Amino acid sequence: MTPDKLKTIIAQKEGTEIEFKESKDSLARKVYESICAFLNRKGGHVVLGAKDNGEIVGVNPTKVQEQMDQLAKDMNNPQLFKPTYYLTYEPMDIDGKKIIYFYVPESNQAHSYKGIYYDRNQDGDFELRSTEQIANLFIRKSKMKTEDRVYPMLGMKDLDEEAFDELKRGIRIENSKHPWLNLSNEEIIRSGELIAIDPETGKEGLTLAAILLFGNSHAIATALPTYRIDLLCRVNDTELYDDRELLSCNLLKAYPIMMDFIKKHLPEQPYIEGIQRFSLRDRILREVALNLIIHREYSSAYPTTFTIYRDRIVTENWNIPYVYGHIDLQTMRPHRKNPKIANVFSQMGIVEELGSGIRKMFKYTPLYANGKEPIIEEQDVYRIEIPYVPTLLPTTDESGKKTGKKTGKELEDVIKEAIRKDSSITIQEFQKLTGLSKNGTWNVLNRMKEQNKIKRIGPDKGGHWEVVEE
Repeated sequence: MTPDKLKTIIAQKEGTEIEFKESKDSLARKVYESICAFLNRKGGHVVLGAKDNGEIVGVNPTKVQEQMDQLAKDMNNPQLFKPTYYLTYEPMDIDGKKIIYFYVPESNQAHSYKGIYYDRNQDGDFELRSTEQIANLFIRKSKMKTEDRVYPMLGMKDLDEEAFDELKRGIRIENSKHPWLNLSNEEIIRSGELIAIDPETGKEGLTLAAILLFGNSHAIATALPTYRIDLLCRVNDTELYDDRELLSCNLLKAYPIMMDFIKKHLPEQPYIEGIQRFSLRDRILREVALNLIIHREYSSAYPTTFTIYRDRIVTENWNIPYVYGHIDLQTMRPHRKNPKIANVFSQMGIVEELGSGIRKMFKYTPLYANGKEPIIEEQDVYRIEIPYVPTLLPTTDESGKKTGKKTGKELEDVIKEAIRKDSSITIQEFQKLTGLSKNGTWNVLNRMKEQNKIKRIGPDKGGHWEVVEE
C-alpha cells in the first residue's frame, strides 16, 4: 500500500469495508471487534491514527511499534480470537503524521472475539446475538451448499408423484426426446445428483434439493419446517391484503401457482419482438419468481415474500450475498446459489443461461413500466422491486359505487353477513362471495377467528359458523 492509494481509501470515509480508529497513545480495543467483523463479512481496510470522519490525527511515533506488537500478540491469542488469524501491519507517514494501516481479508471460517461473533454493515460492527444469526454466519462460511444437505431418513417413498408428472410435462413441451422422459423417478433423482451419502452417518439419502423439488408435505415439514412462500396482493388493502396464497408445497408445484397468482392480479401487456409475440408481464415476472426459488437460502426462517402493490412488485428472500449492494448490468456477477435446483428447472427450459434472468428484467421492465427500471439489492436479504403501470380499478368509482376488489374490512363484513344468513355456509360458497382463492379465503377466515370476530362450532363436516357480536 502506498500513501497515495491509502489517501484515496481514506477519502471514501468509513463504511462496510473501511474503519478508522484514533489510537493515538494506546491501541483502541474496539479495533478487534472491527477485525472480527471484517473476517466474518467481506474484509476491509483499517487505519489507526484517524478520526471517524477520516481526519488524520496520527499515532504517537513512540507507540507505533508497541501497538503493532500488541496487535500481533492478541490476534495469536486463542483466549481472545477463535480461530486465531495472522495479519500484516504497515506503519506509514501521511501528511507528516504516523499511522498504522492493515488490510483484513475475508476469512473462510467464522471468527469470534472474546466469545462473541461480530458482523459488519454500513453502520459499523454489530454483535450476532441470536442462534439464527450465528447459524447463518456458519452457513455462509460453509463450503457445502445448503441444498446438498443429506437426509438419510427420507427416501423415494417421501416424494410426490405429481411433482414428477409436472416435471415431465414441462420437459415434454421443451424437448420431446429428452432422456429423462424415459427414466423412472429414482433414475431422475440420481441423474440430477439429488441423492448423496451423508458424511456424518455414511448412509445414502435424499438431498434438501430433492425434497424441495419433489417432496411431499411430510418430507418438507421434516427437513425444513420453516419453509414457506408468501404470495400477497396489496393493491387496495395495503395494511392486510386483497388476496393471499401461503405455499408450503414442493417447488415444482409452487412455481405454477406463483405464475397463476401473477396472472390473476397483474395487468397483461402483449409485446412483439421481431416476429415473436409474448407477454411482457409473464416474461419479466417469470424471471422474478424463478429468482425467488433458485437464489433463496433455504436454511433461514426469514419469510420469503412476493407482494403485489398498486404500482410495483416487491420480492424478498434470505440470501448468502455474492455481490453486495445495488445490482445492475455492470455490477452483476452471475452465480447460482442452488445449482441442483436450477438444473431441474433448466431441463424444463424454464431457466436459461446464467445471468439471463437479470438481463431480461432490465431489458423488458422499462417497456412494462413507462421507462422505469427494476431495483435489485443484494444483502443478507435479496430484494427485487419491479415497477409497473397500474390498470386495476379502485375500490370506488367517482360516484362512490363499489368496484374492483374488496378491502380487508369489506371482506370481513361480507363473511359476517353470510354467516348470519347461513351458519352452515361452505368454503366454496365463501369463495364465490369473496372472489378469493381457496387458500386466500381460509386465510381471511383464520385471521378473523384469531381476532375473535367469528368462531367455528364443531368439526369441519357437520359443524357451523358463528359471528362473535361486539
